[in-house]
Amino acid sequence: MKLKEIDRTAMQAWSPAQNHPIYLATGTSAQQLDATFSTNASLEIFELDLSDPSLDMKSCATFSSSHRYHKLIWGPHKMDPKGDVSGVLIAGGENGNIILYDPSKIIAGDKEVVIAQKDKHTGPVRALDVNIFQTNLVASGANESEIYIWDLNNFATPMTPGAKTQPPEDISCIAWNRQVQHILASASPSGRATVWDLRKNEPIIKVSDHSNRMHCSGLAWHPDVATQMVLASEDDRLPVIQMWDLRFASSPLRVLENHARGILAIAWSMADPELLLSCGKDAKILCSNPNTGEVLYELPTNTQWCFDIQWCPRNPAVLSAASFDGRISVYSIMGGSIDGLRQKQVDKLSSSFGNLDPFGTGQPLPPLQIPQQTAQHSIVLPLKKPPKWIRRPVGASFSFGGKLVTFENVAVQVQQGAEQQRRQPVFISQVVTEKDFLSRSEQLQHVVQSQGFISYCQKKIDASQTEFEKNVWSFLKVNFEEDSRGKYLELLGYRKEDLGKKIALALNRVDGSNVRIKEEKQECDFLPSAGGTFNISVSGDIDGLITRALLTGNFESAVDLCLHDNRMADAIILAIAGGQELLAQTQKKYFAKSQSKITRLITAVVMKNWKEIVESCDLKNWKEALAAVLTYAKPDEFSSLCDVLGARLESEGDSLLRTQACLCYICAGNVERLVACWTKAQDGGNPLSLQDLIEKVVILRKAVQLTQALDTNTVGALLAEKMSQYASLLAAQGSIAAALAFLPDNTNQPNIVQLRDRLCRAQGKPVPGQESSKNPYERQPLSKGRPGPVAGHPQMPRVQTQQYYPHGENPPPPGFIMHGNVIPNTTAPLPTSPGHMHSQLPPYPQPQRPQNGWNDPPALNRVPKKKKMPENFMPPVPITSPIMNPSGDSQSQGLQQQPSTPGPLSSHASFPQPHLAGGQPFHGVQQPLAQTGMPPPFSKPNTEGAPGAPIGNTIQHVQALPTEKITKKPIPDEHLILKTTFEDLIQRCLSSATDPQTKRKLDDASKRLEFLYDKLREQTLSPTIINGLHTIARSIETRNYSEGLSVHTHIVSTSNFSETSAFMPVLKVVLSQASKLGV
Repeated sequence: MKLKEIDRTAMQAWSPAQNHPIYLATGTSAQQLDATFSTNASLEIFELDLSDPSLDMKSCATFSSSHRYHKLIWGPHKMDPKGDVSGVLIAGGENGNIILYDPSKIIAGDKEVVIAQKDKHTGPVRALDVNIFQTNLVASGANESEIYIWDLNNFATPMTPGAKTQPPEDISCIAWNRQVQHILASASPSGRATVWDLRKNEPIIKVSDHSNRMHCSGLAWHPDVATQMVLASEDDRLPVIQMWDLRFASSPLRVLENHARGILAIAWSMADPELLLSCGKDAKILCSNPNTGEVLYELPTNTQWCFDIQWCPRNPAVLSAASFDGRISVYSIMGGSIDGLRQKQVDKLSSSFGNLDPFGTGQPLPPLQIPQQTAQHSIVLPLKKPPKWIRRPVGASFSFGGKLVTFENVAVQVQQGAEQQRRQPVFISQVVTEKDFLSRSEQLQHVVQSQGFISYCQKKIDASQTEFEKNVWSFLKVNFEEDSRGKYLELLGYRKEDLGKKIALALNRVDGSNVRIKEEKQECDFLPSAGGTFNISVSGDIDGLITRALLTGNFESAVDLCLHDNRMADAIILAIAGGQELLAQTQKKYFAKSQSKITRLITAVVMKNWKEIVESCDLKNWKEALAAVLTYAKPDEFSSLCDVLGARLESEGDSLLRTQACLCYICAGNVERLVACWTKAQDGGNPLSLQDLIEKVVILRKAVQLTQALDTNTVGALLAEKMSQYASLLAAQGSIAAALAFLPDNTNQPNIVQLRDRLCRAQGKPVPGQESSKNPYERQPLSKGRPGPVAGHPQMPRVQTQQYYPHGENPPPPGFIMHGNVIPNTTAPLPTSPGHMHSQLPPYPQPQRPQNGWNDPPALNRVPKKKKMPENFMPPVPITSPIMNPSGDSQSQGLQQQPSTPGPLSSHASFPQPHLAGGQPFHGVQQPLAQTGMPPPFSKPNTEGAPGAPIGNTIQHVQALPTEKITKKPIPDEHLILKTTFEDLIQRCLSSATDPQTKRKLDDASKRLEFLYDKLREQTLSPTIINGLHTIARSIETRNYSEGLSVHTHIVSTSNFSETSAFMPVLKVVLSQASKLGV
């Protein structure tokens, strides 16, 4: 869009890139007159202020000159590093003079602004350029093949690059090379360009077009590639821009034909080599990509021609164009909105008539009303592609799996044939930030694989830094040892050996082995003598009442009397004699009366009320409660009691007791509770803290799996979340396989399902549990000994189906139907490749090709006549396993059967068949394994009996041939665009073609292009051919079929015939037909 405008008929020059603010110098153009026919000349400097929305540029200074100019440049010689105005304005006059001006003096208003002046040239000086490496060197060109090299430090005597070219001619353009400082190029209107080497003082190469219609009006070197240059032609018969490479100077490397009439000026952007400006007699200003010829931007101009265009060195998005209508316009190629500019113009026009009263009515004019257009296009679009200067110089992004993708905006040139391919490398690296975390994770994986849990726990015990950590690993270790409950008691401080010694010491017994003997002797001493007499008292006291109760067998009353008299021992002894019910009642009464410290413990032990212990004990005695549970609890209630005790410690205890709840959960084998408790007690934000938890969880799950024989695959929500976090951390460090191994399988949480999907895709593996929904008749493999699910749809009509049985199994008799899935009897081991069951759509008619294997027995009946082989028939490759075709393939849909050797059905094995939705049964046939690896023959399907029923005593053999989907590799992603583009072009041609012969040609071309795709799969084509094919594909996308045909000719003429003969002729046919049809 247009930014600024200057009403001058002048040449122009931007200030150097180092200068700020940006200035534009203008000098009155020679051989041009304005509308006033003024012969005055001036040199003006304008400031570019983009903050001002108006179109006017601020004029900083004006210097009246006696010269008119053919060329004006602003060099950075002796530029002030601070950015002050400096440098040198170099002007080429119409009388062969070169004048040096000081722009800082012009802006300051000094009268003496001319630094130096020389009239060395003959005729007008139309060509000037400054060496960007040595800014004191200036090249100039004029008539009679005159070229001079001026040194601004010694301006008196110029140098020449060599002898004048013959015949003498005008020098219209001159340019220093942008990469090599001693190379200079000049061009003349005759179309010849000469490249000079100043070290040798001679021309090294001359470039000219063979058509002799090339009137050169512009010359520019490639900003990056030292050997490339462009030439522009102002001849209306050849309005082209030719791109030359001096390494192959026999013909242009590329020709840009975007203008309709001759080109007057060109300018190559130093900031982006893919931006080339050109203006022509067709009143267009185009910004093109010289590498592809694509027009990236067309500036909105009027109908006047532009004779000079230049890029702004400091702001690469800004350019200026001088036109013959006496106007210099400043544009931006980045687009924008012109609403503000339009309103500014309206306001300016209104203010011009502000308070005037031209009619003497005493009233000012009303505000100017601009009619609103129905559809306003106030947005000017920018370039089609982002320019280089707004691209990121560097970039980095983390991807899934800890991959760091980085790039540098530096192109690497790779020379291939006549072209240079520019590659911008992208670097992918693995970033590992948690090395300790990964090391410990690998150790854990190794332990799980090697089952070395005891040694692993022992290492953790030895390395524990806290007593609690040591206890946790000690409890985990006990799970893998024998007599785990006894070991738990020992960890709680209850060793049987130590307890026996303490009891013996308390009873003043030294030797535990003599205690039993002495006790037996003492007990014998206390027994009443069997030979003496004793008195049975029936007095009225308590003893007498007890005696009477005993004599009458009333044990209950006797026990009550003993309890009343506080004779507890007698009561218990009598209750034992009275039976279990009386004993239980007596125990309750005893415990109700007893008030000792251990009464409640004795109560719980005697009454086997372990829940009372864990629910009512003081939490300070949690170890004693856990020891009681370990000693007495039954296996089926052990885990729940430990959970209850752990829950009490977690909810009612202090911070120390809350951590001890983990030990209870370890004893219970409750992984979910352990995770919840550990998460509350520890900081879970650190990866190593999460590693600590996962280590304990994995070891405990293995212990539960070994000791309690429970289903450890069941994962709770909290554990699943922690395992997902752990897997994400592993994936972020690049351990994709380990992350997938630790991720829970049997959970449907969306974040875990998504993570599993990403992990599987990162490994290049299919996602488990996902089935393709594209084809409802997808084949499904049979599990060992079980039939696979029926592939079908409930609302589909009845279809012919086949069931394949492994070797050694027999099909059920015809008509035998069983609803539901029933496991068939397996009489022989399954083959290496399991059988398949799939359903087929009705066969699509296509040419049938029956053939027999080399060792197949001859068919006995219903042998169809062989049909003539199609011309494009290819014999199948031998197979060594019963690979079945996917049901979506055309060969599978047209599968035919042929009767084989008769064989009686086995009577001892019958297999029920799965039932189709809708009531249609499956009818099976036998599928024996091929012993030699050769495919069985095909035959026509049987239409006389029930689908799948045997014919006579024969059993049908069905074997599908492998298809290309199984044997062929995929086309690499970078070349897949070729197949897509060529096939799309053929389809467009087929839809537009009406001639049957043309359609046949295109069909044949589509088939023969498979040879190209095969070579792409095998990657056997040379890089030159690959690049040429991609160029053809790009020309197809732009509908430039003539360019595609020229590239095709170049490929065929420069490549090996045997390499391209299979597909290049048909590709030419397709391009020719596309050009003819205009698709």
